[in-house]
Amino acid sequence: MLKLAQRMGRAKPSAIMAVAEKAKALKASGRDIISFSIGVPNFLPGAHVYAAAAASLQKDSGQYGSNRGADALLDAFLKHIEAIGLTGYTRANCSTGIGAKHVLYSLAEALLDEGDTIAYAVPYWTTYADIADILGAKSLQLPCPASQNYKLTPAQLDAALATKPKVFLFNNPSNPTGMVYTRDEVAALADVIAKYPDTWIITDDIYNRMVFDSLGYHNFVHFRPELRDRVIFVDSLSKTYGMPGWRVGFIAGPESVAKALTTLNSNHITNIPEVITAAGVAALSGPQDVPTTKNAEFQAKRDQVMAVMNSIPGLICPRPQGAFYVFPDISCAFGKSHGGTKINNDVDFCNALLEAKGVACVPGSAFGEPKSLRISYTCPTPQLAPGLQRFQEFFAELT
Repeated sequence: MLKLAQRMGRAKPSAIMAVAEKAKALKASGRDIISFSIGVPNFLPGAHVYAAAAASLQKDSGQYGSNRGADALLDAFLKHIEAIGLTGYTRANCSTGIGAKHVLYSLAEALLDEGDTIAYAVPYWTTYADIADILGAKSLQLPCPASQNYKLTPAQLDAALATKPKVFLFNNPSNPTGMVYTRDEVAALADVIAKYPDTWIITDDIYNRMVFDSLGYHNFVHFRPELRDRVIFVDSLSKTYGMPGWRVGFIAGPESVAKALTTLNSNHITNIPEVITAAGVAALSGPQDVPTTKNAEFQAKRDQVMAVMNSIPGLICPRPQGAFYVFPDISCAFGKSHGGTKINNDVDFCNALLEAKGVACVPGSAFGEPKSLRISYTCPTPQLAPGLQRFQEFFAELT
């Protein structure tokens, strides 16, 4: 009997997309559904991005492009990251991919052999564990509950790195929690990392332009420049520019790593298409009014969501300062019922909430934290208040 490769037994479909598809099906059947599930920014890029894409079609070469990424795109990215203090990088330090997810997968292929260990904090973005499983790597998951604001402590990191994992993957601002590490917190973690030279560091920081409360974005290399030899910074156009479907991801890091990803691109994707490249250059180099305006809107929405979270007795929700998520601990609802439906865990809660109130959220177990759920508050503004009211009503109706 013909069989698939063993790794396919370890591959799982996206739990986030499963919730989104269920909500979509209910909406198609006529239900009034408000989705807080999928993490898309729900705005479109500026007109100059579309103009650049259209203009590129008039002079399309129809030829293969660079495996690393077009020079114009790399240069635009380099100027983009200079604005957040990542200076001194060149094209040789960079490579591109079909979105940050593809870049992360390629990094895992380039850095991890089967049986190697990758360490990361919990809650985590679902893809981290999935990639490790597919490639046969071991995950060292570091629990960071709501009681410590979903943030990794220096002591935790010290203990983890002492075991010499091949890779430490760090996410700031965080998906799914929206938490942002302060300047002092990043500096303290960087001091720990400096003690352990045998571990690669990936900073998955695609929300680096979505930081609130004047907190600012900080990277390990800001405080420990010597870490540049093993820190790989990951970025994307998806969130900042409202371009998740355009699929453009980047890295900046050691030349050896950038070269490895470029080699993998030559086997996987060849290149990013010309029209996408033109749009990417325009997004990075053109007017920044759209992402600036949207960041302010997301901060206001964060405040609106947190006002409701803070009003619900028993619910614990650390205040996020970036991205567009909140990640409340809903365990106070476990053991209760809604309309005769017993809620034993986060999946029960999300299913009951969707069926009873038409509000779709992602169970926290998808992110390694089964006491919680993720709310993505990027839905159209007129839907946010009604969705939050339904969420509040659901809690009030628990018995």
